[in-house]
Amino acid sequence: MLPHDAGSYEDLTEKFDWDIPERFNIGVAICDVWAEKEPNREALVFVNEDGDIASYTYADLQRLSNQLANLLRSRGVQPGDRIGVLLPQRPATAYAHIAALKLGAISIPLFTLFGEEALEYRLRDSGAKVVITDQDGADKLAGLRDRLPELTTVFCVDGETGDAQDLASHMAGHEDTFEAFNTTPDDPAIIIYTSGTTGQPKGALHGHRVLLGHLPGVEMSHDFLGQPGDRIWTPADWAWIGGLLDVLMPALFLGVPVVACRFKKFTAEAAFELLQDQKIRNTFLPPTALKMMRQCENPLAHWKLDLRSVASGGETLGAELIDWGKKTFGLTINEFYGQTECNMVVSSCTRLMASRPGIMGRAVPGHRVAIVDDKGEELPAETLGNIAIKRPDPVMFLGYWNNPEATENKFAGDWLLTGDTGLCDADGWLRFVGRDDDVITSSGYRIGPGEIEDCLIKHPAVAMAGVVGKPDAQRTEIVKAYVVLKNGVEPSDTLAKEIANFVKTRLAAHEYPREVTFVDSLPLTTTGKVIRRALRARAEKEG
Repeated sequence: MLPHDAGSYEDLTEKFDWDIPERFNIGVAICDVWAEKEPNREALVFVNEDGDIASYTYADLQRLSNQLANLLRSRGVQPGDRIGVLLPQRPATAYAHIAALKLGAISIPLFTLFGEEALEYRLRDSGAKVVITDQDGADKLAGLRDRLPELTTVFCVDGETGDAQDLASHMAGHEDTFEAFNTTPDDPAIIIYTSGTTGQPKGALHGHRVLLGHLPGVEMSHDFLGQPGDRIWTPADWAWIGGLLDVLMPALFLGVPVVACRFKKFTAEAAFELLQDQKIRNTFLPPTALKMMRQCENPLAHWKLDLRSVASGGETLGAELIDWGKKTFGLTINEFYGQTECNMVVSSCTRLMASRPGIMGRAVPGHRVAIVDDKGEELPAETLGNIAIKRPDPVMFLGYWNNPEATENKFAGDWLLTGDTGLCDADGWLRFVGRDDDVITSSGYRIGPGEIEDCLIKHPAVAMAGVVGKPDAQRTEIVKAYVVLKNGVEPSDTLAKEIANFVKTRLAAHEYPREVTFVDSLPLTTTGKVIRRALRARAEKEG
């Protein structure tokens, strides 16, 4: 944990040191430790889609996870076996992961919106033995069972259906005590599959130490999470590292109650209402969620918020969203950076240092982050290169599941190459420029799309935007923008020219979009990131 008495970033880094014990189990750390100290401490609050609210203590999570761990063991699950968790934000999602981890098994978070093909690939690749799911998930899995010979058991939280067995009734007959497997920090714990924006998704295998590796970044991005009265929520699904290891597990470890909510569909109005009604003090809001909430007219006239910290990551925030956040939340949004393989390694922290719009932040204490060339050589300040993290690092993945070649290709020497490009100044402030294949080369300039997208959404007519390079015989590429307009705004050639000129006068003449196309929606990954690869393919077809 971070030293909460630090008075500056320099003081923070000087005082921090890793404390990785010889034995560590995530399930025990986020559940049993608190259950033994303060069994009645609130751990989880579940707000279902009908508005009903249920509260769970650490003792509740311990009892449920112990019963499930005993059930799984009775079905032949051994340490190292893979357990799929195909559930939305709900209590069973939490205690399913806890049970698998206590058992020494490897949990696999799976997104409920995955189709059959995506589920089949992940379950086959991982060799999952058991899946814990709901009615919708059981229906999807029913057609896959004959193609997944290693999948022996499916439990359904909504009752028995087809080949899926009723989880609650089978758990009920088992003891509520369980002695957790004595894992080391390097023992495998979780496989999280990458978004798959290029090629097939790869399973990033993490050890139990990954939770300890996340804590400094989580604490820093929430201005020292774990203060009295803290209470956290995120719309990010717990199937992703941003929901599972940036919010759920660290908060439970720190004793911070987690609010789980199942929105039928995310809307700005629903998000604001939940923040108000549940008295949320801390929230992780991905940039896409922030952009949607920003479209809500005068939210402070309708909802009363009492937030202490707002963190965001996944895409660079620009000045527009930062300024909107100050007006709406009454505080500065802390930006953080990482990826599935090595997360929460860069962050801002307004309690210690003023934010710099367009700049991600500085290296989180305990992590060595630098800009390197393709061979892993560090580059001088203000030189564009690969954002990289040096190993060993507690938050870094153990490797890609059953893919040693891809693991080896991820590194240049001891530097993990994120696949992102960026810049670092002499004081260690890091700026994200773009994915390697996102950088636009136009008339000899290398242009990052993030800054242009940020400028575009400042235009009063623009709701969202995606920017890519379109092949051009004269300039190599031109900047092409795909724009989603706000409700009630009609597209026109005049508006397209106005928007292009808006960027030209605010950024630079070589960065404005020479083509603007209006679209109803943008292609997004399941984590809410713009799939620029899809936009580039569209731009190439347009000729």
